[in-house]
Amino acid sequence: MSSSLRPERWSLRTRLVVEQVVLIAVVCAGIGVISVVALRDFLVERLDQQLYESAARVERGVPPMPGLPPPSPLDRPGFRPGTLVAYIRPDSIDAARLRPGGDDPENLPVAELAALSSVPSDARPHTVHLSEQLRDYRVIAVRALDGTVVVTGLPMADVDGVVWQAGLIVGGVALAGLVAVSLAGAVIIGRTLRPLERVAATAGRVAELPLHRGEVALAERVPARDADPDTEVGQVGQALNRMLDHVGDALKARYASETRVRQFVADAGHELRTPLAAIRGYAELTRRTTDEVPPRIGHAMRRVESEAVRMTSLVEDLLLLARLDAGRPLARDEVDLSRVVVDGVSDARIAGPDHDWRLELPPVPVAVRGDEHKLQQVLANLLSNARTHTPPGTTVTTALRRCPDGVALTVTDDGPGIPAELQPEVFERFARGDTSRSRAAGSTGLGLSIVAAVVAAHDGGVSVDSRPGGTTFTVRLPG
Repeated sequence: MSSSLRPERWSLRTRLVVEQVVLIAVVCAGIGVISVVALRDFLVERLDQQLYESAARVERGVPPMPGLPPPSPLDRPGFRPGTLVAYIRPDSIDAARLRPGGDDPENLPVAELAALSSVPSDARPHTVHLSEQLRDYRVIAVRALDGTVVVTGLPMADVDGVVWQAGLIVGGVALAGLVAVSLAGAVIIGRTLRPLERVAATAGRVAELPLHRGEVALAERVPARDADPDTEVGQVGQALNRMLDHVGDALKARYASETRVRQFVADAGHELRTPLAAIRGYAELTRRTTDEVPPRIGHAMRRVESEAVRMTSLVEDLLLLARLDAGRPLARDEVDLSRVVVDGVSDARIAGPDHDWRLELPPVPVAVRGDEHKLQQVLANLLSNARTHTPPGTTVTTALRRCPDGVALTVTDDGPGIPAELQPEVFERFARGDTSRSRAAGSTGLGLSIVAAVVAAHDGGVSVDSRPGGTTFTVRLPG
């Protein structure tokens, strides 16, 4: 059975209309059956009264002495057309029927009267089926003084015809009523469900809002007319409004917290720049002095300078993320992305000579609108990620191509890959895939998160597809 035909997959409107029609159909069927049965009983009762009168007239015509031929009571006027009279004796059956047209009686063959022999002579009406021609008759049998059983019968054809006609009329009226009820019910139920549709539309508009980032003005509410607590739909609307109030308060609190954290990161980054620059300056001064520096002190100062450089890079990354989170607009200049890719791969060859760097570019230069410096950082971070987390000898291929919806930049390596459970987290801040990809050097864990933030600021998207033996990062930018 198709899933769309299952009742549980139907809309509320469809279910209400169907259930209403089914309920009314059951009621109409019950009323129709009871009415037709009651009408048949009434008609049969009237037929029985006529049968008693006809039997009394026939009984007065039975001969008082045995051996005399019975008179034909049907020769006398006053009988309904189709009236049947039979005289059943131990050795013979004589029967006649008044023709439906009211003409002279006609004698009936014995073969059509076999069912009359089984009629009990209790002077009560019984229904018997005589033959395919005579069909059903309502009969009454009375035993005369000479032992002859006199059977009088009236045809059931008129009763059956009226019952069938009444049944067709009731069925037609019920069918027309069901059609009318279906159409009226669909209109009435549709109007009744409009408040619920408006509540659902409000929830749908809220669902389309970007609630996951930035400041959100959650102004959507269910109208007051659909939030009446005295109605069921109003109770749903009122509950949705309360939930939206709570969600709005939570979003405001979240945004305020994020703003404070972002401001703290920015302030801390700016404050750390000066001491870090001083540390690097003093460390470099020890290398440039003409005075002899003990080897251990020289090594320590070189380590201080190296860590100062690393901390400076971390601070710059944090400041960049803070600016992107704050929604500061980027430059929108014409950028030759082909040249950016060539320069980035060239720099990667110098930084990682133990890797095999390959480049695939289209014959025509590819240009996009954006911030050239930030796009350079995106490619540099992807190439640095491939160099850092793959062993020497790994082949890294950078490809650029045009797509129907813009430009696609891919960085593919044949390294060990990223476990499937870690792939959804690689673009999170401070996330690392070190459990499966070897590390040649330390990293801050912000490189891929910067890639995702910069690409998102360019109205693009970034994704990863990784399995053992191959990892591909794909950046898509609007053309």
